[in-house]
Amino acid sequence: MKRQVVLDTETTGLEVSQGHRIIEIGCVELINRRLTGRHFHQYIQPERDIDAGALAVHGITPEFLADKPTFDRIANDFVTFIDGAELIIHNAPFDVGFIDAELARFNRDHPSTSALCSIVDTLTLARSKHPGQRNSLDALCQRYHVDNASRTLHGALLDAEILADVFLIMTGGQTSLGLHDEPSEEGSSGLGARGIRRLSSERKPLPVINATATELSRHENRLDQIATHSGGAVLWREH
Repeated sequence: MKRQVVLDTETTGLEVSQGHRIIEIGCVELINRRLTGRHFHQYIQPERDIDAGALAVHGITPEFLADKPTFDRIANDFVTFIDGAELIIHNAPFDVGFIDAELARFNRDHPSTSALCSIVDTLTLARSKHPGQRNSLDALCQRYHVDNASRTLHGALLDAEILADVFLIMTGGQTSLGLHDEPSEEGSSGLGARGIRRLSSERKPLPVINATATELSRHENRLDQIATHSGGAVLWREH
């Protein structure tokens, strides 16, 4: 069983070296490349101001965060959720740098993120597949036809779900099987508190289109031609 966790964060600013903090963490779980419906989502009181530029990106205000827990109160639940997984992150050095800084504040001897998990940076992956092109998450959504219409502002859980879709398509997998709309009690903390709707609950089942009699007849004719040229060996007729 391969367990992957797609992760995103929102922060008070761009530079962890300037003391900026995490204000939102969103994670979704994949087992054997299928979304399970389990997630971890938490808003965090950063105990500092939020830069105006960051506020314009995610729209998370100090007033909204006033009654949210500090990182030390959610650290154990967060680490339990990601421990041992392969983390899928877009521009991983940014998020991992902030997570490691928070873990060090929580406990200066705490293992780093890379000691707990292996890490896949989808930005690095996208640049190797599409050199010289724009590889932001929005650009990848457009390239791979992933619906991101709900992304008027950045949000960690919403972006993690979108990134899961992009990652599975970019690496050749399917995204519409094994999804569960039921909320998960474990690792969840107020999904929808800012009006975020999970994308998986909005997906429609794939249509099943049966072949017509004419198409089946043409298929059989093609198999007859293959049998003639291959000495009667047609794999599709051996089952």
